[in-house]
Amino acid sequence: MPGPAAGTAHAATTTDVVCLGESMVTFLPSQPGRLADVPSFGRGIGGAESNVACALAAAGHRAAWVGRVGADGFGDHLVETIAGYGVDTSAVRRDPGRPTGIYFRTATDRGAGAHEVAYYRAGSAASAMSPDNVPYGEVFAGRILHLSGITAALSGDCLALLRELTAERPGRPLVSFDVNHRPHLWRGGEADASVLLELARRSDLVFVGEDEAEEAWGIVGAEAIRAALPEPSVLVVKRGSAGATVFSGLRPGPRSSNAGGAESGPASRSTEGGGAEDAAAGTGSGDTVTHVPALHVDVVAAVGAGDAFAAGFLSATLRGLPVRDRVRHGHLMAAAVLTVPGDLTEPPARDHADRLAALDDGAWGRLRLGPGWTAADRAPEEVRTS
Repeated sequence: MPGPAAGTAHAATTTDVVCLGESMVTFLPSQPGRLADVPSFGRGIGGAESNVACALAAAGHRAAWVGRVGADGFGDHLVETIAGYGVDTSAVRRDPGRPTGIYFRTATDRGAGAHEVAYYRAGSAASAMSPDNVPYGEVFAGRILHLSGITAALSGDCLALLRELTAERPGRPLVSFDVNHRPHLWRGGEADASVLLELARRSDLVFVGEDEAEEAWGIVGAEAIRAALPEPSVLVVKRGSAGATVFSGLRPGPRSSNAGGAESGPASRSTEGGGAEDAAAGTGSGDTVTHVPALHVDVVAAVGAGDAFAAGFLSATLRGLPVRDRVRHGHLMAAAVLTVPGDLTEPPARDHADRLAALDDGAWGRLRLGPGWTAADRAPEEVRTS
């Protein structure tokens, strides 16, 4: 397999984040109920990496999405819709022999017992991504390269591609990896979810939920997850309603020779407050550990929140904000998506989000966000905190 040319660099990049992965057309139900009972569906788009790209572009960053879609109407819809958010789609490849993936879902939370998703992605154009057909110049053109474990589960070729992209090499951008464990994708495949641990350990910045770490790897608790993932400079452990815990610290030995200007370590080693931040006990790594509580959100649909959280965290990372504020921006971006029916929405204006992220601990803890909150561009003392 050819792989990227030695010394592939991005010193003159104008792109902040490149997101690589599958995107599909999603069909959203017109009403709650079983798929068998829903009379009609509205069309949207869904894909972990393209969701992150869209959210970052909407937040004012230069984002690109690299993927593979069919030479069909659904592929046209995906590329046009993603580009409509301001995302660079020039490196998307069209496959005349394979279709664009689609899926249908119910209106319930993914974690609910009644939730149903019907995927039609087997043999899709995205599953044919491989080290032999990806445009490496465009993939490595950003300050950050964002990947997801979903891609690794699509096919053996896709897994080989992610191994290639996470390999250490001169000029590699900062690699962000969202574990995104989807159990149904690994059933009967060529590999199992243990490869997600391998890919995470090869990355610079990792997002993982406590629940998925336990389900995929049998690892329980944030400290145990960090012990299993000592290599990433930044590890974000998402803890649902309990918030998020970030382990940050410069790791021994460079992962790449050029991170393109994006920071992988914390903006400051000092204690920031705003959620507990302490020297890590027992890790033996010199980590700074930051915990930031989640927001109170009136949830409309619990879909796309993880992608939005990653986008908010990456946005604040690109801006060089302190770790606490990176997490808070992640929570705010997630809250924007949680209060709408689909995977994507307009994020809050930057100055609005900055004001909310700067609230003191008490006001942050009282903050409650519901549908329409992103349009309420008010001073902190006017924000609903009951």
